[in-house]
Amino acid sequence: MKLQPDKSNAPVINAYDRAWIEVNGIRHGQSLSVTSLPEIQPAAWGSSEFETLEQCHFKPWAQMGVELVLFGSGQKLRFAQAIWLQDLISQGIGVETMDTAAACRTYNILASEGRKVVALLLIES
Repeated sequence: MKLQPDKSNAPVINAYDRAWIEVNGIRHGQSLSVTSLPEIQPAAWGSSEFETLEQCHFKPWAQMGVELVLFGSGQKLRFAQAIWLQDLISQGIGVETMDTAAACRTYNILASEGRKVVALLLIES
């Protein structure tokens, strides 16, 4: 059986550390959104503290055409408040919460499969 690698034009998370995430060879030192949607580039997102996140940090993704949101909650697993996710859930968009390192790995897998996914990655200062 010959296996073919999945091909995707989505940005790839090359590496990460507690203080940065590298996407397509560019290192980002602040919280970041990375999506498999080709028209949306990786960009600064949210806050540098979990405690200051709000509904407005998640709401725009309810209208972006993604099917799944991966929330990387920082160095440890912390769940988003229900109100933050209300718009995503009302649009039928799945939300998975994990620490940021796990969200980076999961994003790469789902993006390589052609899934419409966004990773909202908290990098704490």
